[in-house]
Amino acid sequence: MLKRILVVDDDEMNLKRTKIILQKNYEVILAGSGREALDKIKSEKIDLILLDIAMPIMDGLETFKRIRESNVKTPVIFLTASGYEDDVRTAINLGAVNYLKKPFFPGELLKRVALGLEGK
Repeated sequence: MLKRILVVDDDEMNLKRTKIILQKNYEVILAGSGREALDKIKSEKIDLILLDIAMPIMDGLETFKRIRESNVKTPVIFLTASGYEDDVRTAINLGAVNYLKKPFFPGELLKRVALGLEGK
């Protein structure tokens, strides 16, 4: 059975690109917002979450806090276009297993996902 990866990003193109990269090796579930991600986490078994930081209404950091408040221990890798050190530091301090700066190379995404799943 394939591991299930939830990709959370408000940019449709980023969702599609990430799914194309991952779908050969993983079952990919997409969410276009933090709220949608929280709903999917409640209703589906997820092995790893790729979570965009910069999203409207509920950003990735707030989404992550709510995931942890729900006592969900699924590993999270943050995706960030900004690369602001404060965002990355906050994400890691909150318990993210890794982060990846967008745009990313497909091989780097696959490597980080594999590493994130190893620690699970």
